[in-house]
Amino acid sequence: MSGAVLIIEDDARIANWVKVYFERAGFSAEVAHGGESGLALARNLAPDLIILDLTLPRIDGVDLCRILRRESDVPIIMLTAREAHAERIMGLDSGADDYIVKPFDPEEVIARAEAVLRRVKGKVQRVLTRGDITLNETTRSVTVNEEPVDLSQSQIDLLSTFMRHPNQALTREQLISLTFSHEFDGFDRAIDSQVARLRRQISRTGRQPIQTVYGVGYKFVVEGE
Repeated sequence: MSGAVLIIEDDARIANWVKVYFERAGFSAEVAHGGESGLALARNLAPDLIILDLTLPRIDGVDLCRILRRESDVPIIMLTAREAHAERIMGLDSGADDYIVKPFDPEEVIARAEAVLRRVKGKVQRVLTRGDITLNETTRSVTVNEEPVDLSQSQIDLLSTFMRHPNQALTREQLISLTFSHEFDGFDRAIDSQVARLRRQISRTGRQPIQTVYGVGYKFVVEGE
């Protein structure tokens, strides 16, 4: 099996050791020694898998995992020296796909990585189509009239909410709850700017599916549904 692996580990000896084993197994591997540099590399490289240490400088592994999970579905295996059950649960709750306690056998890390990647490749693609808009929730890609549209992660999440509730008037509060849960840090009216940006991106040939429902909020209008 091959693929690109990002190892985020502040112990250089362990990081390089894991890197060598992944490369021997046919993977390409990059290393970051801190949370901030790891986040930057994850965004730039878009790896197939991330090996993430729980204890990192500046941004710890749990916070970094939560950030990464909001931005992508990249598989994450968390490494830690902590054996407490609560720490394991915290790592998994933050979005990690698997969890290995140090000291570990590098062969086990490779086996776990290959198992996680097989599960990911086996996932059925989740595709939403409403009118001339198609959203692939697995690849996080959007097309309008079969032309690709570049959207931010939050715009994709907002579009997914609209497409899952066609022809239904949604209040600003409902949009925030369905899309951002408790992570949205603005007032309810701040959703207006999010909707406005999304409208500009998906508008084609004068047609605008996201319509304002005065006194209520917004509706994603799809003819024939």
